[in-house]
Parts: sequence; C-alpha cells; structure tokens
Amino acid sequence: MPVRVTVVSDFICPWCYVGKARLSAALADLGGTVPAQVHWRPFELNPDMPPEGIDRRTYRTQKFGSWERSLKLDAQVIEAAAGDGIVFDYDRQPRTPNTRAAHRLVWLAQHAVDATPLADAIFRAYFTEGRDIGRHEELAAIAGAVGYEADQVLGFLASDDGVEAVRELEAQATASGIDGVPYVLIEREALVGAHPAVSYRDALLRAAGRAAAEALAD
Repeated sequence: MPVRVTVVSDFICPWCYVGKARLSAALADLGGTVPAQVHWRPFELNPDMPPEGIDRRTYRTQKFGSWERSLKLDAQVIEAAAGDGIVFDYDRQPRTPNTRAAHRLVWLAQHAVDATPLADAIFRAYFTEGRDIGRHEELAAIAGAVGYEADQVLGFLASDDGVEAVRELEAQATASGIDGVPYVLIEREALVGAHPAVSYRDALLRAAGRAAAEALAD
C-alpha cells in the first residue's frame, strides 16, 4: 500500500510553497521506491478575506506593522528557498487574494486524480507569475493549462459545490490542533513547517518501514 501523505496548506503561504517543493524533491529522490499518495487539505490564513482580496501592500502593512518589515520577511523566504528550484516574484503580486475558490478546486480535483500538479500550478501562478488566484477566470486558466476543462472549472466555481466540504475540512484541522501551515502528515508522523527535503524523505522511509513490519506481523 502506498504511504499516505496529507498536506495541510494555503496557497498564499510562501513556506507552504517551499515545503511542497521539498516534499516533491524527497519523493523524486526516492525514485518510486516508496510509493505515496498525497492528499491536499485546505487551510485559510485569512478566512475573513473579502472575495475580491485586498491590496497587498495595505494588507501586509497591517499584518506586519510596516511595509519595510514585510519586505524583510519576503527577502528571508527568497533566501531560504534559493536552492529549491522555485521562484518568488513579489513585485508581480498587486493583491492578496481570497483562496477559498482555489481550495474548492483542489478538493474537486483530488476526487478523481492526483491533485498535486494542480496545486503546484496554483502556487506557481501566485508566487512566480503574480496572478490573482482569487478570480475564477484565472483559476480556470491555470487548471486548463494542466489538463482540466476550463469551462467546467468555471461552472463548478460559479456554484456552491465544495464550499461546505472545504469549511468542514478546515474545521477538522483546527479541531485537531493545527494552527499553522505547512503541516505535513506522513502516515502518523507530523512535520510542521517547511522542513528540508531529507526530513521528508526520512519520514517517508520510516512510514514505509513501519508498514512493511506490520504486514510481516500479520
């Protein structure tokens, strides 16, 4: 049986993007020797964000006390992720978006397929390309670029489908004590924050080893 990996994250969380890149690197390093199923779970850093989002400078200044402090934090993330093969271009981000629609779309996708390529595309669209991932049209275009039918995506997002499911999953995360992301659960082992790729790899190996031992015991 594949190792179950549950990733709780938000698409405007830079450390979530870093963690996702490092988890992917760990899986690639294992070369398929540890099969894994990645399940994405929603977490909204700003659950009360207006649907249209907020001007990024205004939002970040209010959150961190000054624009200068916001810029320093951005620089720290860029430096920390320098070796992870991802690009942060904060100058292209005019607004901090509402991410609920993005979470709904990933919730829908993983019912049928591995949603990781879609999640990766949404992260990249926001952090590298500066696209407004709160807009349904942008999400449809992002999804269309990784194989989904853009018209079907728009129809889904225009409905209320997935709204309650996402809220329920977020409530479950809060009830279980998750108050920060990224939160990666590899079977029974939780890694909170963006860990080095080797930490994810070792956790995957430990999970596979436990599964093998339990199978022999049966």
